[in-house]
Amino acid sequence: MSFFNKTGKKLKKVLLNKYLIVFLAYTVFVTFFDQHSLIYRFQTHRKINQLEKEYKFYQDEIKSNKLKKFELQSSKENLEKFAREHYYMKKENEDIFIIKE
Repeated sequence: MSFFNKTGKKLKKVLLNKYLIVFLAYTVFVTFFDQHSLIYRFQTHRKINQLEKEYKFYQDEIKSNKLKKFELQSSKENLEKFAREHYYMKKENEDIFIIKE
């Protein structure tokens, strides 16, 4: 019985230590309630990653569109092919058949 009694007193003394209480209170405050809490930082980090992926996607789209624009402006054959495929344009003596699958 004296072993548990001594252990209980030591445990009680450690738990009532003012530095430990302040440290635990500070940790809880910083984790959940602070303006820049750990939860807020985690959410912000996820949003930054998402925005960086979107930025990379749009940069790649810009590059591919510039390439397409250059190809269309470089030759009349490419421009004619584009107009026929996307706008169904034709010459006067041609007929167009559109086949949808």
